[in-house]
Amino acid sequence: MSLLRKKSVEQSIRDTEDPEHRLQRGLSALDLVVFGVGVIIGTGIFVLTGVVARNNAGPAVALSFIFAAIVCGLAALCYAEFSSTVPVAGSAYTFSYATLGEFPAWIIGWDLILELTLAAAVVSVGWSGYFASLLSDLGVDIPESIAAPPGEGGVVNVPAIALVLAVTVLLVLGIKVSSRVNAVIVAIKVTIVLLVIFAGLFFVKGENYKPFIPPSESASEASGVDAPLMQVIFGITPVNFGWLGIFAAIAVVFFAYIGFDIVATTAEEARRPQRDLPIGLIGSLLITAVLYAAVSTVVVGMQKYTELSVDAPLSDAFEFVGAPAFATIINVGAVIGLTSVVLILLLGQSRVFFSMSRDGLLPRWLSSVHPRFQTPYRSTILMGVVSAVIAGFIPLTELATLVNIGTLFAFLVVSVSVPILRRTRPDLPRAFRTPLVPLVPILSVLGCLFVMINLPLETWYRFLAWLAIGLVVYFLYGHRHSRLARRSEKSTE
Repeated sequence: MSLLRKKSVEQSIRDTEDPEHRLQRGLSALDLVVFGVGVIIGTGIFVLTGVVARNNAGPAVALSFIFAAIVCGLAALCYAEFSSTVPVAGSAYTFSYATLGEFPAWIIGWDLILELTLAAAVVSVGWSGYFASLLSDLGVDIPESIAAPPGEGGVVNVPAIALVLAVTVLLVLGIKVSSRVNAVIVAIKVTIVLLVIFAGLFFVKGENYKPFIPPSESASEASGVDAPLMQVIFGITPVNFGWLGIFAAIAVVFFAYIGFDIVATTAEEARRPQRDLPIGLIGSLLITAVLYAAVSTVVVGMQKYTELSVDAPLSDAFEFVGAPAFATIINVGAVIGLTSVVLILLLGQSRVFFSMSRDGLLPRWLSSVHPRFQTPYRSTILMGVVSAVIAGFIPLTELATLVNIGTLFAFLVVSVSVPILRRTRPDLPRAFRTPLVPLVPILSVLGCLFVMINLPLETWYRFLAWLAIGLVVYFLYGHRHSRLARRSEKSTE
């Protein structure tokens, strides 16, 4: 029983030509950049700017966003080499199968299923809150019983369910249709972000930036399962403000960039993956890093960081300076913008599920492609329904951090895999090469580990529990039904 049998890069590419499981190549480099920007600009820019400035970094919040982008950029360089070398759907799962073997690939695929499904549900619940607030401003009040999940004042979150199901239908209709809708949404979202930057400049006051880096102070020490792993292992109490506070805030703002790796899941649908995927991955990250830094700098200049809202800092800042019309526009932008985030998260999730199913680790019938729309409609519908149920009926406040640790785990695995594939398959053509290997992958791993140990123990326990469930599923089904296992059995007969 081999747990480390590898699926060759050549076999992975051959599988993409199977007529029954072949996806349509219709995405350009611009489409991929737009996908990346669409999923990154979401709750991070609309919420985290206020949270981090007020609680962690003060007016220097832009530095935390820049440092977090550098950590993500290291991982993006590793993703760019892999996705251009192995242009196959599945992202980190597919890369792991080619370098580490089947069992590690299963673990990372199982992790991605959790990450992307929960992320789509979490964002749809956030969208529901903004949507209900906007309707309330228009004089239409949605009863809380149908606008929030159990445990949060409601019975079922109908708007969140409706959004997820609508996006699922859109994804089934085709990748090009989805990309066009996403492009329109992203254009609106970026326009609103630019509006915040340029309109906000007229309300900036120099005194709000003083002190730019507030004196450091000890943060309240958490206990039990709420304590970060760093505190448990090293006994280090978190610090707010000062340079240590800026670096500690990276663990918070890092999550604003989560999602750029979804570009890699569309590898089979890119027209020229060797060229387009690195552009999509790195380009979207650079654009959003600049926007995040600019927005956070303007907002802390409009309103003193100690007074910023932690719920809706952008719109509340404009309310504070007497420009409520801009606040309304920003709230509309949040509703529209979060729609694209859900769309792209479900897109990535369905592609990972599709790849695992095509390899036999999950039921193979789920990887069938629709004869007309050329999309993995069965896996898309299944996971869309699952996400809708989670968004509608399960409180997500405590589960949201699982999204973070799942993403970091994927980043770590991809970073480790780059030098391994360089050593085991130096002959492979690489359209893009990660610079300074192994230095960049090592720095990426260290950056991911730094952020991971800042997560609470409870998140680690839940993550390990999910992986334990994955072990059971793998040994009961995946290991025996793997296409690699069946090929191996035939070759020995």
